[in-house]
Amino acid sequence: MRVFPRLRSLSRAVHQEQEQEQEHDEEKNNVEQLSTSLTVWRKSLVMSCKGFTVIDCCGNLVYRVDNYIGRPNEVTLMDASGKSILTMFRRRRLGLLEEWFVYEGEVGNIRRRSKLSKPSKSPICCVRRHVNILHGNSNVLAYVFRGVSHSDKRCVAFTVEGSYANRTCKVLDECRRVVAEIKRKEANTKNVSFGIEIFQLVVHSGIDPAFAMALVLLLDQMFS
Repeated sequence: MRVFPRLRSLSRAVHQEQEQEQEHDEEKNNVEQLSTSLTVWRKSLVMSCKGFTVIDCCGNLVYRVDNYIGRPNEVTLMDASGKSILTMFRRRRLGLLEEWFVYEGEVGNIRRRSKLSKPSKSPICCVRRHVNILHGNSNVLAYVFRGVSHSDKRCVAFTVEGSYANRTCKVLDECRRVVAEIKRKEANTKNVSFGIEIFQLVVHSGIDPAFAMALVLLLDQMFS
């Protein structure tokens, strides 16, 4: 799906510096070549909604979020055609503790289900905001736990560190390898400033780009 002209021009401007760097870095190693760079625009394509628009380096629409109004308890990441890829549900525990369950595809509103009714799908992971400011690494923003279990650190699949407000975050796997990064996008033109509404998501091997984008959505919910 091709994005309308304004977004195409925006994408070209955002990736201008990246393309220039690629001309001089054709002999990068295989790990670097597997990286995917996406431009994330904190704006929905639907006029009546708030959301996100994600564009690749060719100006194509990759992901979109259109149901982003206020601080919802449900957020759906869709592909370019509007098909649900991942659905996320918020659950609050003990006041400050905030966690999200991530499901594949479209699940429906779990909060409207009967207490005796269980969702037909199981969550693929649980993402919990880090709130312990007295102990541990204060640079940690959130933990990604396998399934719904998070009784100990052995269940942690990914750790998110950095500052989402400044758009400088890293997603690290169990071996402390960086598998995804959120970066401020620097324009090559001196008079162009993208601010924090347009930023870059770099996805390396070891994590699915859609899941990395889902983490961006959850960080936005937790820290915006």
